[in-house]
Amino acid sequence: MTTLAALGAWGCTGPHPKHTITGSIVGGAHERGHRVRDGFRPRPSRKERFDVAILGSGMAGLSSAWAFERAGFHDYVILELEDAPGGTSRYGESAVSSYPWAAHYVTAPPAANRPLTALLEEIGALAGRDAAGRPSWAEDMLIREPEERVFFRGEWFEGLYPNVGSSTRESQQFREFEQEVMRWSTWRDDRGRPAFASPRALGSDAAEVRALDQKSVGEWLDARHWDSARLRWFVEYACRDDFGSTLYQTSAWAGLHYFASRVDTADENAGAFLTWPEGNGRLVRYLAQMARGRLRLGALVTEVAPQGDSVEVTYWDASTGETRGIEARHVVFALPRFLAGPLLVPYQDAPPAHLSETVYGAWMVANITLSEHPAGRGFELAWDNVLYDSASLGYVVATHQDGRGHGPTVLTYYKPMLQDDVRAARTQLLETQWEEWVAQIVSDLSPAHPGFEGWIENVDVFLWGHAMVRPRPRFLWGEALAESARPLGRVHFAHTDLSGMALVEEAQYWGVRAAEDVMRARGHTFASWL
Repeated sequence: MTTLAALGAWGCTGPHPKHTITGSIVGGAHERGHRVRDGFRPRPSRKERFDVAILGSGMAGLSSAWAFERAGFHDYVILELEDAPGGTSRYGESAVSSYPWAAHYVTAPPAANRPLTALLEEIGALAGRDAAGRPSWAEDMLIREPEERVFFRGEWFEGLYPNVGSSTRESQQFREFEQEVMRWSTWRDDRGRPAFASPRALGSDAAEVRALDQKSVGEWLDARHWDSARLRWFVEYACRDDFGSTLYQTSAWAGLHYFASRVDTADENAGAFLTWPEGNGRLVRYLAQMARGRLRLGALVTEVAPQGDSVEVTYWDASTGETRGIEARHVVFALPRFLAGPLLVPYQDAPPAHLSETVYGAWMVANITLSEHPAGRGFELAWDNVLYDSASLGYVVATHQDGRGHGPTVLTYYKPMLQDDVRAARTQLLETQWEEWVAQIVSDLSPAHPGFEGWIENVDVFLWGHAMVRPRPRFLWGEALAESARPLGRVHFAHTDLSGMALVEEAQYWGVRAAEDVMRARGHTFASWL
């Protein structure tokens, strides 16, 4: 636990006396994971046998386990590098509140997304269905009002688009943008499929839709002469929020997906958001409990060797220092694509070219415990609180769903590293010290909350070196991404990387798909979710 004397450390003054802020960098397990990068290849001392080894317990790996359990297929084991499951959907807890460590909401799915609707029903989020079969959602799991606000020109305003003082030209461009989003949200191909859907497998692959991937969001805006600084900030905020990338780093297809996939004029529930104090950790907790004793934490996979009718998996147990082997009939490789090169024996000497096409953004996420809800000028505290002139995404309030309006709270603060040079961004992320992160947070949030540092009690920081795949131009509909999803013998891939977008819908889709491919190969009878 690191401590730091607040106020005096930055020469700040205010109504609060000098006090000590505690906290530390709490994750992830970079040093453990870097062993594989550095050539760690131990030999197993003993071996076990399973029908399936699931590598990784992010939402994709846990979704494979969910599909297995729902089909009565139980001969599997899950290996997870970290000391807690969930990947970017993991969560933490304190005496004040539980809180997310990254993913913090789920867009209410349409009835067509059967597996996600079923999972949400299992955790109690489904309130019922209308006569057309469309789901309605439990009020206590829908984000309560107020949902969002933006700090703009020294004051908080409701919503994310800052209307105050907008010129006629700016307002006109925003209306034109909204009309274009609505056009794409109602667009259907000759098979009745929408242009954009989550998971994207439910959407269209028509040439008109695919063509959007040939340029960036910035180039798409440029072509329409939409130069409004507010509009461009608003659209870039969406790109940073979902993808950790800028206007010119993001495919226009992905940028439009963010907006158009959440609009359905035939469904009043479309675009609603479900959340919990621990964010998507609510799903992780449920899925991990379902996997019960089949989940092994602190398990560093060091090698995956397809052997014809089986796959040999070697892993190192961080708790005991023992190296173990698993002989599996099939493997669900629910790990990021960049790990396929060093782990898969057929790829180690000559990694296929498509692996290098997957590019990752890095993120810093901090959970900030405050002694009191932060005060500020203008619109009241919301669930999502965004700063217009900031490199961060602002913060969400972990206690918002509990209805607490005063007293201690936890803010989850997000900052993507947006450099074009992603390796340099990761280096900067990992080399920045805890004290520097705290100073950056205080500097960023103090203008919106005068005296903010005086309320801080603890700041814990999580560093995501490969947080999420970037949906860059010409990648989402390219051959490299398609090649990434093809099995390697009995190794089946499952990860948001395979969709080019790090969304919970994509993670679940690939996890379920991999599990169903395995069960089909094993001759196990099941009813498909897809």
